[in-house]
Amino acid sequence: MKVLNFGSINIDYVYRVPHFVRPGETLASDSLTTVLGGKGANQSIALARAGVKTAHLGRVSAADAWAVDLMRESGVDVSTVSQITEPSGHAIIQVDDAGENAIVLFGGANRSFSQQEVVSAVSALDEGDWLLMQNECNGVEWAIAAAAERKVKIAFNPAPMTQDVKTLPLEQVDLLILNAMEACDLAETADADAALQALASKYPNTTVVVTLGGEGALVMSVGETVTRPADKVTPVDTTGAGDTFVGYFLASLISGYEHSAALARAVKAAGIAVTRPGASPSIPTAQEVD
Repeated sequence: MKVLNFGSINIDYVYRVPHFVRPGETLASDSLTTVLGGKGANQSIALARAGVKTAHLGRVSAADAWAVDLMRESGVDVSTVSQITEPSGHAIIQVDDAGENAIVLFGGANRSFSQQEVVSAVSALDEGDWLLMQNECNGVEWAIAAAAERKVKIAFNPAPMTQDVKTLPLEQVDLLILNAMEACDLAETADADAALQALASKYPNTTVVVTLGGEGALVMSVGETVTRPADKVTPVDTTGAGDTFVGYFLASLISGYEHSAALARAVKAAGIAVTRPGASPSIPTAQEVD
């Protein structure tokens, strides 16, 4: 069983600041770090480091070939990553003294996929393989249709949450992973508990996983709810923690873990990631987690 991750590749410009910039304020940063990021690239690296065979479908500027090299060095199959002339996607990330982040995202190359390119890559998968997606690339609807036709399992992390997500055939998704705010947005309610019940009712055949930040995470599947508290750690940078969780949870399911054990492993991995700076550089190996 293998995973094709149809996802973004971004160049992250990480600014360390005493607090997030306020309207009208000019703020000097303490440092600038340029690293590989993007929800897609981060999740592919997490899957590979967790021990699962992972290929990435993505696009990046040829000027940023170093980013593709880093993914390859982490064990990701990058044979379906295209290096093109237009700018890469990138993110401007503020990280404050509490380790929290604020992000401005530019889609760039991640928003330039053709339908033929997406369908061709997904059609190379076999029944029982997994397609993983986020919401930073165009063409998610094409990928879902192609995967459903081939009986490929679908995992979807609808981040960032947009109105377009609500028009997707999410009933065809096997695994839906989102945070509490995204769950409320998707269910169109301000109450997290009501959102969980609404999603469980609307998508009864979908395993729904909700991350709760410093409080841990939970999984709902066929009427069963399992929760896992977060480990107590001192955060350095929360960027990429959610992506680490996604990669490790899916990898654990593929490796045969029950939901409770998969949740515990993913929470542990995310807890390690927040104690380190950067997105992809913070993702732990399976040996560290296990």
